[in-house]
Amino acid sequence: MIKRPFFEIMKPKLKASRVWGLPKEVLVEIPLPKKATFLVNVPYPKVDELTVGIGDRVRTGQKIRLAKDREDYFISSVTGTVSNISPRSGYMGQTCTAVSVNVSEKDQPDEDFGRVAKDASLQTVIQYLASLPGAPEFGSTVSFKPPLEILVVNGVDSDLLVTKNQFVVDTEAEALKEGIATLRNISGIQKIILLVPDYLKKEAEKTGAEVRALDPLYPDTLPRMIMRNLFGKTVPVGKRCEDLGIGFVNAEAVVALHKAFSEGQIPIHKLLTVIKKDGSTVQARARIGTPVKDVLSALGTATQHGDRVVLGGAMTGRSLLYEEAPVEADTEAILVQDKSQIVPSSDSPCVNCGECVRVCPAKMPVNMLIRYLENGRFEEASQGYDLLSCIECGLCTYTCIVRIPIFQYIMLGKQEIARIKSAEEAHA
Repeated sequence: MIKRPFFEIMKPKLKASRVWGLPKEVLVEIPLPKKATFLVNVPYPKVDELTVGIGDRVRTGQKIRLAKDREDYFISSVTGTVSNISPRSGYMGQTCTAVSVNVSEKDQPDEDFGRVAKDASLQTVIQYLASLPGAPEFGSTVSFKPPLEILVVNGVDSDLLVTKNQFVVDTEAEALKEGIATLRNISGIQKIILLVPDYLKKEAEKTGAEVRALDPLYPDTLPRMIMRNLFGKTVPVGKRCEDLGIGFVNAEAVVALHKAFSEGQIPIHKLLTVIKKDGSTVQARARIGTPVKDVLSALGTATQHGDRVVLGGAMTGRSLLYEEAPVEADTEAILVQDKSQIVPSSDSPCVNCGECVRVCPAKMPVNMLIRYLENGRFEEASQGYDLLSCIECGLCTYTCIVRIPIFQYIMLGKQEIARIKSAEEAHA
């Protein structure tokens, strides 16, 4: 049941960051780490089910299946020896398995993918490239059933201060062109749109693709807002954009796809925007699995007790508990805040000012929703106050005058609803 708020909705006016005329060489290569960690989003398997063990050697670009009779795997971005396999608690308590590797100085490339790379087919993508830098669900997107009508190559960045996709469009036009051609061939999707900020339209047109430009006004850069504003479609609760025939992949992933087949190697590097304490940004390229602390150290960014390190942008990023956390395929940015810049969250009750309701692009009654979430009444929040309608923009937290972490409550609520649903299905 959708309960409409009684406030007039005000369109937010937050401008996204731009890579205005950045020279093409502005990219910092992060050195090879001494230790790399790979996270597999499945619970820790039984010991006798593991197909990889401590002391095993792994090669660069090797596809490693975690356990017997499971499809879950990771791609090693380094050559070295497995030093640890352990369960780990991720964002909002999600369980995963961490595989750590002591890294050798010399790469030993795995040759399995190279033998099939000449065949740029959907089957090869699903087998080896299901997760690409910038698109962890790449395989499921391009192979979605029924087939997608439109595929949007996203050259805009979804969060504030992040400029990674814009950097790709600005510096990798030729590789992006080839990647779009490869993407069209393997997916069979003929209508592919390159979406870019208005100021990058001329650069994007060099790819020869159909280009759409938008004013990068946050949160209009989020996929569900693009669906509504560009295609006139509202994604129903419980559905994905793909269910309406439209898919999204980042420009970085399309470039990685081209390089995978042209070079015969699985992509192992992740491009990310690093936002320093003074607000300056730099584009960095690190191997997937590199500890965040190694990235910051290479860029000369020191952290002290009380500072905050965030994976992601200013609006929807998540705070890290430890800097040993690895760079993953979906790591778009690293944001560092000095302790003096941090605005503390509050446990004060809602004062019903209505700012969160006015700014919500999904027109949710956020002032009522938060009352149920704070008290752990997640099912009531979902059924009565549109919890699952949230597009996860973070504007509610940004505007809250008493500093309630509304966005985090919403993410926790969504996870709890998913957990409840999964438990019900398992015991049905």
